[in-house]
Amino acid sequence: MANSTSKKRKANSKVNPGQLNPEQFARLKAETKAPYRGLRKFIYFTFASSGFIGAVVFLAQLAAGNEVATALPNLALQVGVVALMVWLFRLEQRGERKP
Repeated sequence: MANSTSKKRKANSKVNPGQLNPEQFARLKAETKAPYRGLRKFIYFTFASSGFIGAVVFLAQLAAGNEVATALPNLALQVGVVALMVWLFRLEQRGERKP
């Protein structure tokens, strides 16, 4: 009986090195499957925020009637950046939910 207990401990130590609690082990395991996920999500959020601020600026220029020929394509670009970042963020969220 003592022999089987020691075998179980050896098996557990290989699976869970350093005797981490199960929550920490699961988090580390998820990080190895998708490294830098948190950083990517931060970058998506930052770029989307930047695009939103730019879109507000170019929308204000359009509303004022200043340089409409250059403001309209720039507004479209900023809206495209925001849409792309939202799409990438949603893809990242879907990847998180998939096992």
